[in-house]
This record gives sequence, structure tokens and C-alpha cells, in this order.
Amino acid sequence: MTTTQAAGMLRRILDYSSRADPYPLYAELRKTPVAQQEDGSYVISTYREIAAILHNPHLSSDTRNLTHPTAATEEQTTPAFINLDPPEHDRLRRMAMRHFGPPHTPRLVTDMEPALTGIVSGLIDDFADKKQIDIVDDFAYPFPVSVICHLLGVPREDEPRFHLWVDDLINSIDYNPKTDPKEKLDKGVQARKDLRQYLGGLLDQRHGRPGDDLLSRLANDDGPDGRMTDEEIISTANLLLIAGHETTVNLITNGMLTLLRHPPILQRLRDEPDLIVPLVEELLRYEPPVHIIPWRAAYSDITVADTVIPKGSQIMLMLASGSRDPNRFHDPDRFDPDRRDNQHLGFGSGIHLCFGGPLARREAQIALTELVRRLDRPGLVADPPPYRRSPVLRGPIHLHVERGGG
Repeated sequence: MTTTQAAGMLRRILDYSSRADPYPLYAELRKTPVAQQEDGSYVISTYREIAAILHNPHLSSDTRNLTHPTAATEEQTTPAFINLDPPEHDRLRRMAMRHFGPPHTPRLVTDMEPALTGIVSGLIDDFADKKQIDIVDDFAYPFPVSVICHLLGVPREDEPRFHLWVDDLINSIDYNPKTDPKEKLDKGVQARKDLRQYLGGLLDQRHGRPGDDLLSRLANDDGPDGRMTDEEIISTANLLLIAGHETTVNLITNGMLTLLRHPPILQRLRDEPDLIVPLVEELLRYEPPVHIIPWRAAYSDITVADTVIPKGSQIMLMLASGSRDPNRFHDPDRFDPDRRDNQHLGFGSGIHLCFGGPLARREAQIALTELVRRLDRPGLVADPPPYRRSPVLRGPIHLHVERGGG
């Protein structure tokens, strides 16, 4: 594939008309595992090469190491640890993990299970009398938002405010100055400022007032690494608020869509609830919530699949393509919850493996199990459903389901 052909293929993948089914395009892209683009960036689309480079110490997650920063990254202020490299990444991730999981709080997710089940049951109760429901608006969005607000200590009633900011932020991730209006980037920049200001106000209320929520713990706890600065806490909270619900919304919605497209597997889950654990892992491979890591930077020249990527180059990682690579997964376009050795890229890999993966898994397991158990003969109203604009965080914006034999 020539540089021009590769650029054309990527444009087709990013174009909204491909959002419902990008997988045939990924298959074409994989014919050239490392494809240089016209702007000098590189797209990596095969499993082996993506997995290897995610563990390569010469790959940087700090966009300040790009020779030509993108418009969407130039506006970033204090980066969250997901956009930093060791040793700063390791320090901030350890400090956040002290309050989010093992080894300091190993039972966080387990202890939350009764509350998670209660939220799910309440949401399903609320649409018990509806003939038609929207899995997104009625269920998949309010569930993880309630969870992450509780964890962080963000008032649930403020959700309408940060919902708009998060939408504008997500929409600006893939900003392309050649094809997108400048307004798209400007709204993302303003949303980032508004969200940081909002979280800063909440943080000010937590200083000197220890509590159980994550903002309070980060503001008042001195661990082995000391205490985060206020800017570091705001960046961490910003990351967790966005990643803590956007990706889980997609995972649950993509999961329900996939089950409705595979009625025998839906019925099997109803009969065998324990199937949910491998089923969610297969969903993370087959219909992941995150399709693309839009930028990484080369610290130095990196050789990938006999292609030399020069220092400072932008690298785009096509995670969803890698998880459908036939050189790694047998019959990769088949949804198979019995699949073995399912080392998918749904949560990434390496030092930036998804921080909230254990919680997202459990949320999806509980949500899908209860939906399948309690919905009477659900059927899709439209297939494919309408999708979100973003090719990075890919999922339906609505998923209308008719009950009772629709």
C-alpha cells in the first residue's frame, strides 16, 4: 500500500459513513502493518506490532515529544498520567491507585458490587412499563455516571453540566484542521477549561476535610510518594471522570447490540449467567469501546515490521483492528464467548493498561446479566443504530430496543 493509498484508507475509516462497520476497512489496512501517512505520521494496525510497540520504552505517551504537535494536543495543560512517561507516569499512577485498587484498597470493586447491582436494578425498574427503551439514555449512560460520580465525589445533579463538556472534549479528540470546522476544536478547548475549573472548585472544598471519595483522599492523604499537587489531582480527576463513564457506556451498549444480533448467545447467557465473564472479554475484543489510540510519539527512531519510524513522529494505534487480526485470533470476525487465549487489546497493554479496567469489567458483567435476565423478548428497532461521531471512542449514540417480541 502506497502512502497515498494508506492515507485514503485512513480517511475512509475516520469518515462517519464507516462508523457502523469499520472492520472490513481494518482488514484492508492490516495488509500494510505500518502505513505512513501523507502528513508523516504512521498508522499501526496489526496485533503483533501494536502489542510490541505498547511495550517499547522508546514509545512516548507525552505529546510534547511530537515533532509536530496536533492542534488537539497543543492546548493541553498539566497532562494526566495517561499522557506522561516514566518516572512521572509511574508516580502519579501509584498515587491514584492507592485509593482505587490493589494493593492499598484491594476490595474496592468487590465491595461496590451490592451498590452496582442496586443501581442496575433501579434503572431497569424505571423502564418496566415502557414498550420501547433506549439502552443508552435509559441505562448504559446513567449507570456508570452514577458510579464514577460516587467514587470521585462529584454531585450527581451536576451531570447535565459536565455531560456537555465531555461531549465537546470527545468530539475534539480527532480534530482534523483540513476537514473539520475550527469550532470543533474551540469547543473542546473551552470544555477542557470549564471542566478543570469545575473540578478545581470541588477540590477546594475537600482540602482539610477528609472523606471517603477519591477527591477527598487525594487532597488529604500523604502516601509513600507524598501528595499530588492540585493541578495533578484535577488532571487525574478529569481523566477518571471522562474515562470512567464514556468507555463503559460504549462497552455496555456495544455488548447489548452484539447480544441482540446473536440471539442464541443471548439465550445462553440467560440460562448460564456464569458465561458473562468470558463473554465480556470477547466483547472487549470483538466490539471494544476504544478503537484507536490517536497519538503516541517516537522518543527515538523505532523499527516496526521493517519500517523505520523517525524520532518525533506521530503514531496512531488501531487497537480494534489488532484485536481482529487473523494472524493472532482464529476466525476473528466471529463472536465467540468460548474463545480461549483471548489476549485482546480492548484495554490497551503495557504500562498504560486501562486503570479502571477491573471496575469497567464488573459494571458490564452486572449490567448485561441483568438486562438479559429481565428484558422480555427484546428486539432491535434499527440495525445498525445511529453511532456517535467519534471513531476513537466508538459506540451507538442511541440503541432503541422494543420489548415483548419486537
